Amino acid sequence: MANEQEPTIYSVAREAQVSISTVSRVLNSPHLVKQETRDKVLKAIDQLGFVPKAAAQAQAKKQLGRVGVLTPFFTHPSFVQRMRGIASVLASNSYELVIYPVELVDQVYYYLETIPVTRRLDGLITMALTMDDTVAERFVANNFPAVLMEFEHSAFSNVLVDNIRGGRIAAEYLLGKGHTRCAFVGDGGLPEYSIRPSDGRYTGFNQIFIEKGIDLPADHVIFPTPDQVLDKIEQLLNSPNRPTAIFAASDELAMQVLTVARRKELTVPKDLAVIGFDDLDFASHIGLTTISQQLDESGKIAAEFLLKQIQNPEQPKLNITLQLSIIERDTV
Repeated sequence: MANEQEPTIYSVAREAQVSISTVSRVLNSPHLVKQETRDKVLKAIDQLGFVPKAAAQAQAKKQLGRVGVLTPFFTHPSFVQRMRGIASVLASNSYELVIYPVELVDQVYYYLETIPVTRRLDGLITMALTMDDTVAERFVANNFPAVLMEFEHSAFSNVLVDNIRGGRIAAEYLLGKGHTRCAFVGDGGLPEYSIRPSDGRYTGFNQIFIEKGIDLPADHVIFPTPDQVLDKIEQLLNSPNRPTAIFAASDELAMQVLTVARRKELTVPKDLAVIGFDDLDFASHIGLTTISQQLDESGKIAAEFLLKQIQNPEQPKLNITLQLSIIERDTV
């Protein structure tokens, strides 16, 4: 079977020992198929080098004019701004943007397993998602272009954020302003399939305090889940050794800190300094001091990288780490 010159859906069904309709479901509605069965079918596809008819037609046409974005947080402001950058590049090059939002780990797996095989797209950008070697090999074997944002894999072009460096910048900035009693607020409760930028930002933040010999108390470091954020921040600001400054791992968290501070009638920055991370659109409107990670520009870079690979499959893989900078406003 594996030696057939042009393997068919029948070949795959025989190799995987499943029905033709099961193979079809794996290719078209993989969420309806058990993971164990999907794995058998995909293994057979890989072994046989099977190319579905639609994918073969797409290869013959060379391009479909469609690029996908796979992201777990497509409604979050930071992802919307990245998407804006991606969309601007695709629109100017007459490509359609297809968004694949994911909310469950199974969704991530079946998209990553089937997108490079079915080839309903010319290429894919992933945001804040991990990519294991098995999935990466399937993309490479099917010559399917992809760019990863915020996660690094040698098989792809990568657009990265140095989160540890960002945390160090925040700590150095607050210490430079005379704050030694500081706190950190990160994102908790993130799904298992997403990356955790807060972890790196905390690591860098804490590194500076360790290097300076300054204590960052355990109760001054919190990673609340979304439903706990306001309560946990209030507990932090009610503590006997209340921090004089807080580094929030995102501008959204920084806004929550400001909300609680206002509720407690604390004056910012006199009673409490606050610094965020991202430089979202609203940050300038509320005067939030923050660390810019060039969200729109990062989206543009990812889209440009991907289009180069679509247009020239021999294009070398490219890595870029975004420059971070403090945007000084009114909250520190």
